Formats: sequence, structure tokens, C-alpha cells
Amino acid sequence: MPWFAVRPRDEADPRWPLPGTAEIVLKAANPDEARDKFEAAYPSQPFGSPAVPVPDAGAGSFRNDPDALMVSETGEPPAERG
Repeated sequence: MPWFAVRPRDEADPRWPLPGTAEIVLKAANPDEARDKFEAAYPSQPFGSPAVPVPDAGAGSFRNDPDALMVSETGEPPAERG
């Protein structure tokens, strides 16, 4: 399964859930699935986290705004070493 990078089209978009992070890389079967996974993990504002989800109807949601996110295939991210 390929890896996809999800990033906001506008770097200053206030809906982006992880300020200071340019993109989120995740594994999905295709770009649409990658977008769906992102929207499920960060459904609205305030975004919460995947472990503590918030309702998915917030004003800061990327849902119904397909042009606001760019999804592109990328390589496997490097393993974090701590």
C-alpha cells in the first residue's frame, strides 16, 4: 500500500490541525482514502486528536472543501528515533 502526503493548499490555513508541521504522511490505497483517513482523524476545530476525537461538524472542518487539501503520493517516512 502506498504512502500519501496530505497538506493544506494554503500554508496559512487556520484549519490545519498541526501548526509547525507542513504535511501528514499516511498509508492508504489511493488519494481519496488518504483524504478520508485525514478527515476522520482531524474532523473539526478544535481538532482534538485521533485518540480523543471531537464531533465532525465543526466550522473548521476540511470536509466539503476538496480544493483546500493537496494529496500526493510520497515515499515511506523515516522512522522516528528518540
